[in-house]
Amino acid sequence: MPNYDVHVLSGVVSYPVIVAAAGLAAAHGVPLALTTMALVLGYAFYVLGSDLPDMDHPNALIHRGTKPIVSVVVGGAVYVNAAGSINVGEPWLNMAVEWGIAVLAAVIAWFAFTWMMPKHRGIVHSFLFAAVYGGLAFVLVEYGLNMTTGEGLYVGFAAFCGYALHLLLDGELSLL
Repeated sequence: MPNYDVHVLSGVVSYPVIVAAAGLAAAHGVPLALTTMALVLGYAFYVLGSDLPDMDHPNALIHRGTKPIVSVVVGGAVYVNAAGSINVGEPWLNMAVEWGIAVLAAVIAWFAFTWMMPKHRGIVHSFLFAAVYGGLAFVLVEYGLNMTTGEGLYVGFAAFCGYALHLLLDGELSLL
């Protein structure tokens, strides 16, 4: 099985293939928006996805690093959606309360991540989870970051492809 360096470097260097595939698909009517921000976020999700299936291994670097990333992403997305919606007085107090809600969501995500983690090389090493990861990336971009549907679709596609790359490198092509 490839190690961390092989998985991540494979993601780093193969991204142009995904950009080309998405560009070709977009040129033929698939509603993918390859904006600068979508491409940068897509790259991040693609490279992260190239090692993400190993998050179910307790000794893996990605396992220890994923938990805070998930927490920060959830907290940040909650803040983006809560910003401007709380009115308890002064603007600075409103912002502090909005961040308090975001932090609560981040803490819940931290503990939910540990609670939901299955055994190593189980369902996390599957195309089902690749689709879940792509779907979560789409939801984060479109609804959490308020980007367009086309940008969300592109980032979700890139995330799915990065995750699938890991499965391909491991030689474990399981649907479930």
